[in-house]
Amino acid sequence: MPKLPTISSKEVIRILRKIGFEYAPKRGKGSHLAFVKKDGDKTRLVIVPKRMDIPKGTLLAILDQAGLTKDEFIDLL
Repeated sequence: MPKLPTISSKEVIRILRKIGFEYAPKRGKGSHLAFVKKDGDKTRLVIVPKRMDIPKGTLLAILDQAGLTKDEFIDLL
């Protein structure tokens, strides 16, 4: 399994939009942005901090919130 790269919040947001997430301005607070996606009868909410480099643990949490595996995420890069 390939390692997760160190990426910025801009790159994470680009990938989230690519897979159908939309910006939810009323859900994010302060230095965090929120994105939502209707997934059948479920709604997925992903919170992304505005940072130059997203820490690995935070990136893993974002992938979990988005319903992505590491491999799927790396393929989208």
